[in-house]
Amino acid sequence: MIAIASDLIAELDHVLKAGPPGRRIRILRQVAGLFLEDVHRLNEQHVGVFDDVLVRLIDNVELHPLTMLSRSLADISAVPRELARRLANHDDADVAAPILHKCACLSEADLIDIAWLRTEGHLFAIAGRAKISPELSDILLMRGDTNVLRALAGNAGAEITSGGFAMMLDAAVRDDEIARLLLSRADLPPDVRDGLVKRSTPRRQAQLLKIVPPAVRDAIRASIGAGSAPTGAAPPVAVDYTEAKATVMGLNNAGQLNDSSVNRFAIRGEAHNVVAALALLAAVPTETIELLLNSADIQGLVIACRASRLNWTTTLAVVTHRKADRLPSRQRLDELRELFESFPLSNAQRLIRFGSISDLTAKGSLARKI
Repeated sequence: MIAIASDLIAELDHVLKAGPPGRRIRILRQVAGLFLEDVHRLNEQHVGVFDDVLVRLIDNVELHPLTMLSRSLADISAVPRELARRLANHDDADVAAPILHKCACLSEADLIDIAWLRTEGHLFAIAGRAKISPELSDILLMRGDTNVLRALAGNAGAEITSGGFAMMLDAAVRDDEIARLLLSRADLPPDVRDGLVKRSTPRRQAQLLKIVPPAVRDAIRASIGAGSAPTGAAPPVAVDYTEAKATVMGLNNAGQLNDSSVNRFAIRGEAHNVVAALALLAAVPTETIELLLNSADIQGLVIACRASRLNWTTTLAVVTHRKADRLPSRQRLDELRELFESFPLSNAQRLIRFGSISDLTAKGSLARKI
């Protein structure tokens, strides 16, 4: 086998210098076939040789051979690592999807980078992986379209954070399939289930009872009964941040989501864009930012801006142009500026992602966290 591989490498060098594209594809198929035939007998060094060769061969190859290569490698445990990374990062989702969906050799860092930068097709493939970390789930929820959210909601191997469930709840209010999948999850917190039921009309509640598995119908009926008493007020209407997320994601992909753009959103009173921008920059659900933006005290909002790497000028624009009953006093602003400038970035990011809303908004509660 080693002798054959050496001959192919020699031929590869010639093709890379002067050979026609068709010959490159033929050699790619030969080397890939040789690898697949003997993969069960290869040691780490052998796999490394194939990795070097195949990575050199896939440059400037048309999509169909790359897609077929990706599909053939996806179920193999010993996939060449660099080859897998190149295929998973390919611009075309058809090429990347098989590796993203199944390949175990991709690192968490690789998957997170791809989830932040690539298309809905890439995200959908990641959402179907056997295991998905909480951080990766949050990114998929923040960036994904309806199909991505459906895939994630129906994936029992996806670990969902409390903030992630809040984002999924917002989507489930608008989409029956997400609602069905969400209500079928064994790890669904009861308050999320109750929230979905309470935010549904009586007609939709009846529909939910029909589409959920029998095992969860009693819990749904209990939620309906608990929410049937009149409250005297209409339930809050969920805010749809789809357009705002698309706007800020476009700016982010172009490298233009920064102090200038967020400052402009704040001054123009574009609250939806402010919420979506801070959520993306701080890697938290839009619901978290929305609560902080509407809080009586702005301490938590200041911490969110710090976690988003914004400067104080932009932070001041965000807190003073929000829709609130009254502006904070000059003394309070001075206190918060001191907090903003002394609070470590890593602490701010950890607190905004994993702390409670009460921690973020209670005056004086952050002094011991610096």
